[in-house]
Amino acid sequence: MNTVPEDQRARRRVANEVLNALRDVNGHFTVLNHQVGARASLRHVDLSCLDQIARYGPIGPGALAKRVGMHPATMTGILDRLERSGWIARERDPDDRRAVVVRTLPDRGVELYRLYTGMRAAMDEICAGYDVEQLELLVGFLNQISDAGERAAAELAD
Repeated sequence: MNTVPEDQRARRRVANEVLNALRDVNGHFTVLNHQVGARASLRHVDLSCLDQIARYGPIGPGALAKRVGMHPATMTGILDRLERSGWIARERDPDDRRAVVVRTLPDRGVELYRLYTGMRAAMDEICAGYDVEQLELLVGFLNQISDAGERAAAELAD
């Protein structure tokens, strides 16, 4: 005889479906990013760094390395490659003349934006089917999932 109440079994089943859906999303975005990277002649880590620089930059190399889970020495090589390819620029940090920050170059950013146009259009179409309150609920849920992933990665890094 099963002693777990039906509502707990249902909650566990649906929670597992959410986890599986997130795994599917992760897998499909990995493939999408691979395709975008191939079209733009970028490695996966390069694309990840460009995304972080575009979102949080200008950013110092050390902070960027921490955001993408890379060793700072490895980040130097990645930034050298991105700079040589015309994706980023290194500049003096306006708050600390001894430090450097990196920023994306707008012309190249447009190139990546174009490659994601199909996905952005699909997202717009999907989001159009939800009202603002539902979208806010989804944003909150996804932010919590993102925070949990960040914490789990930090635990493994320690």
